[in-house]
Amino acid sequence: MNAFTRLHNADCLITGGLGFIGSNLARRLVELGARVTLVDSLIPEYGGNLFNIAGIEDRVRVNIADVRDEYSMDYLVQGRDFLFNLAGQTSHLDSMQNPYTDLEINCRAQLSILEACRKHNPRVKIVYASTRQIYGKPDYLPVDERHLLHPTDVNGINKMAGEWYHIVYNNVYGIRAVSLRMTNTYGPRMRVKDARQTFLGIWIKNLIEGKPIQVWGDGLQVRDFNYVDDAVEAILLAATSENANGQIFNLGSDETINLRDLAELCIEVNGGGTYEIIPFPPDRKVIDIGDYYADYRKIRGMLGWTPRVNLREGLKRTLEYYRAHREHYW
Repeated sequence: MNAFTRLHNADCLITGGLGFIGSNLARRLVELGARVTLVDSLIPEYGGNLFNIAGIEDRVRVNIADVRDEYSMDYLVQGRDFLFNLAGQTSHLDSMQNPYTDLEINCRAQLSILEACRKHNPRVKIVYASTRQIYGKPDYLPVDERHLLHPTDVNGINKMAGEWYHIVYNNVYGIRAVSLRMTNTYGPRMRVKDARQTFLGIWIKNLIEGKPIQVWGDGLQVRDFNYVDDAVEAILLAATSENANGQIFNLGSDETINLRDLAELCIEVNGGGTYEIIPFPPDRKVIDIGDYYADYRKIRGMLGWTPRVNLREGLKRTLEYYRAHREHYW
């Protein structure tokens, strides 16, 4: 725990701070005594939700701004000790339908954030939220960081560029940056009204509403999942460790599960429900990656991170949260 004493009284900026991972990170940072500023555009499609900071709203500062606005970012990065760069467009489908918007948010905005840091705060430490999506369809399993990158959609290509801008600015300008390739992160405060962030969100909503869960394809696709508290822990370890600078790390889990078994587990934890196996919608089929699970030995070896919340426990906490707060998320 002593690594995190560096965060006490540290000045932290979270882009995408009212979103799923950003708001959970904000809560943890507040607990650790950090001074926290959240930047979020609150654009309806992107998952920002003011209720996500209920209970800590008087202990964080909120700035409604868009990461695409260079002037805002030039101002907002000044004087920060840590920048948690989580703002992004996460929908694979949206990226195919509106590729230029995805390019603006996941590429151009990343570059302008880094330029703002280079000009106005080169001593800042940045943690960038990348994604397993950039690997595309795996050539082998589990996928380690040496695996080739061949993304299957526009979102993956732009996230890949966003990640590499961070690494280049680390290597060329000495702006300390680390990238975490996240796998399916789930838990309280995720977007559940549609499948824009993760299919698990809409599953949770359907379970609570008594509607069947839809499993696409044959349901035998294997995945790994991280409960949001574990993802937040990885972000904090990456932020406070100097030997993480310039590194790329996979997150992942030892627990892998196919989607049919996951549906059954969700129903069991929920105490009821049904699921149906349906064919892939055509627009989803072309960007599906089949089986995926990560090899996360690198982050375990270098930073000592290992996920602690198992899937059953994580699903239980998630269902409890949405049962209590559904009116803020539906």
